[in-house]
Amino acid sequence: MFGNARNAISAYQKVGIDAAIEVADPYRLILLLFAGAQTAIGKARAAMQQQQIAAKGEAISKAIDIIGNGLKVSLDLEQGGELAERLYALYDYMVLRLLRANLDNDLRALEEVAALLEEIHGAWREISPQAQQRAVA
Repeated sequence: MFGNARNAISAYQKVGIDAAIEVADPYRLILLLFAGAQTAIGKARAAMQQQQIAAKGEAISKAIDIIGNGLKVSLDLEQGGELAERLYALYDYMVLRLLRANLDNDLRALEEVAALLEEIHGAWREISPQAQQRAVA
């Protein structure tokens, strides 16, 4: 479902995730992207509540960048089949909701995207390499 490690590393470098990405495996890189997007949305939520327009815009832009240029481009549409295609469409939807949240100061849109990310993040954690090894044993 996800492309090779080199594509994932490139995606992380594009969105500026601060971590030792050169030594992280593709699974860990995706975890870092989820965490980065969730952190950015949390910052956007706080900035929106405090009416800090510039900070809100920066945080939402960061979340959009991570989702659109990190998570989405890491998908391998050829290998991932229908699941990858659905995630691709969902990431597009999240980006649109974040844009709307920024334009309309829509806290519910931020919370919707945060909930969607958390659900996918949780599923990703469940398919960890260690969990897969335990299932086989």
